[in-house]
Amino acid sequence: MLSSSSSSSNGSSHRRAPRAAAVALAGVAAFLAAAVQSGAAAATPERAPAAPAQADPGALPVKLTPAQRTALIREADAQKAATAQELNLGAQERLVVRDVVKDADGTVHTRYERTYAGLPVLGGDLVVATAGDGRTEAVTRATRAAITVPSLTPAVAAGQAERQALGAARAEQAGRPDVSGGPRKVVWAASGTPALAYETVVGGLRHDGTPQELHVVTDATTGERLWAYQAVRNGTGHTVYSGTVPLTTAQSGSAYTLTDGARGNHRTYNLNRGTSGTGTLFSGADDVWGDGTPSNLESAAADAHYGAALTWDYYRNVHGRNGIRGDGVGAYSRVHYGNNYVNAFWSDSCFCMTYGDGSGNANPLTSIDVAAHEMTHGLTSATAKLVYSGESGGLNEATSDILGAAVEFHADNSSDVGDYLIGEEIDINGDGTPLRYMDQPSKDGSSKDTWYSGIGSIDVHYSSGPANHFFYLLSEGSGARTINGVSYNSPTADGLPVTGIGRAKAEQIWFRALTTKFTSTTNYAAARTGTLAVAGELYGTTSAEYKAVQDAWAGVAVGARPGGPGGGTSFENAADVSIPDNGAAVTSSITVSGRAGNAPAGLQVGVDIVHTWRGDLVIDLLAPDGTAYRLKNFSSSDSADDVNTTYTVDASAEAANGTWQLRVQDQATRDTGYVNSWQLTFP
Repeated sequence: MLSSSSSSSNGSSHRRAPRAAAVALAGVAAFLAAAVQSGAAAATPERAPAAPAQADPGALPVKLTPAQRTALIREADAQKAATAQELNLGAQERLVVRDVVKDADGTVHTRYERTYAGLPVLGGDLVVATAGDGRTEAVTRATRAAITVPSLTPAVAAGQAERQALGAARAEQAGRPDVSGGPRKVVWAASGTPALAYETVVGGLRHDGTPQELHVVTDATTGERLWAYQAVRNGTGHTVYSGTVPLTTAQSGSAYTLTDGARGNHRTYNLNRGTSGTGTLFSGADDVWGDGTPSNLESAAADAHYGAALTWDYYRNVHGRNGIRGDGVGAYSRVHYGNNYVNAFWSDSCFCMTYGDGSGNANPLTSIDVAAHEMTHGLTSATAKLVYSGESGGLNEATSDILGAAVEFHADNSSDVGDYLIGEEIDINGDGTPLRYMDQPSKDGSSKDTWYSGIGSIDVHYSSGPANHFFYLLSEGSGARTINGVSYNSPTADGLPVTGIGRAKAEQIWFRALTTKFTSTTNYAAARTGTLAVAGELYGTTSAEYKAVQDAWAGVAVGARPGGPGGGTSFENAADVSIPDNGAAVTSSITVSGRAGNAPAGLQVGVDIVHTWRGDLVIDLLAPDGTAYRLKNFSSSDSADDVNTTYTVDASAEAANGTWQLRVQDQATRDTGYVNSWQLTFP
């Protein structure tokens, strides 16, 4: 969108039934790396090599044909029951395969939705990374809470939920709000304790004429409104005349149509000032479209058709993705929406982009970056499905800005050169200023340069600022510079410089994190964790690229730099490891490198384990030479859930470099869990 606008037991002899502990989430904040935003250090080497690394070719995605993608989805679907069992999902939970990405080394990242007793679980999505030999390498979850509700029978009537949703729409001055099909029963798990709920979708129009798909989630037991977000992502853009460009069209008899058979049969339609339906497919007796003026309706159609082709080609050629959904099917475009409509938007329901003609119907919003921005909203819906509200909404919006800018650079169009300015040619303020600035978002007067604890409560177009700023810093670095004739000067939150790694690497990191690490509830802390994980996969955790990701996030106040304020140099493993009930010990490894001499006397071991009745657990730290340091003993009376603490170990007799392991064993029956993450911090 480009708009400016605990329970306890009765005694050690009576064990309670197992119950997975719920992790408190802020809004729809993701579980990953929650400690980072309070200043805890994250995995990073002490020193990075001077020479930039090349991406590990085995960690890059392969280009899947529709048939190959279908085969992988079919295989994942056949194994989903076994996967659910391996993930310790409850008896009433089922997995639904949604997307798949395959790396060159054979690793497959499968994205799942979940159901509970047949009901959709909102916020229950997860991504499972499976090695080529079938081993589960990592699991990224939108929520850590156990999916269970006390009852499947609502105490609140569906009509009450519908009235609440319509009221929410009217409060936003929506025009002609309507509910088609009524509320559907779901399980809400994106924040807090999972609850039986209703999801109501309100249609109609927003106050500015944009089609509305307002999702309102209502607690089916209390009637409380749990969440609300818009599913139509729209934006204000501009028409930049892209010059004389080639268009892929189709010929039928003596007529030509704006149909791109090379790109999933993408079509461009004329709404002719209408606000509903598909419109009329552009056709003509010759294969020449428009004359470059807004008064010729074909001109905007040519821009939209061209922008869609550029975006398709970018995702195919740079990231190996065959269409927005990865299935080879093209979305379609509608131009000339409404009258004086100063917006453009993406809608999942029609799988299409729609463009207005701007003020006075004189500036069609069909530029390269707008087309790429809107299509990228479709990509996000097909992958991470970032909820369009709170911090995840800001990341959703930033993703469209980030990859929209990447498409504009990749297009290499002399009439619309690449830049880090959003809507740079829209004269929205009457002074020719851009809509947004990625190098310093606050220059637009509303966007935020850096993260802060309340950023999830502001408009997603402004909360996108820190992610846009992060991407600019990661690509180009801090300070003053000129790129394609545009001057930039990017500051940092901590006043320290950031050295960029180049846009090509930065966009690979963001795209891979979006498609293999992010979930519907990812927040800024989790985005940091995901991008660091990707940088480690592509370039290694001792690379300049890895350090640059950490520095760029520190530059927008998400996490700390290695050795800087917030504590020491840290190494982390965030991959889930299941702990068998009353079974053999399991281990999780961290390889430390770049340290001189022995480990410190004050080595800090941060442990995050999700497990009911934590007294069952015995936890040890294993040094590289195998020496065991006991962190936690068995205790039959400790009935609390989870281990989330930092232990201090005198490891001064051990060499710092090498593979350290966290060893965990469950020594009693009936309670289960997993190692969520752990880290070593060297003061």
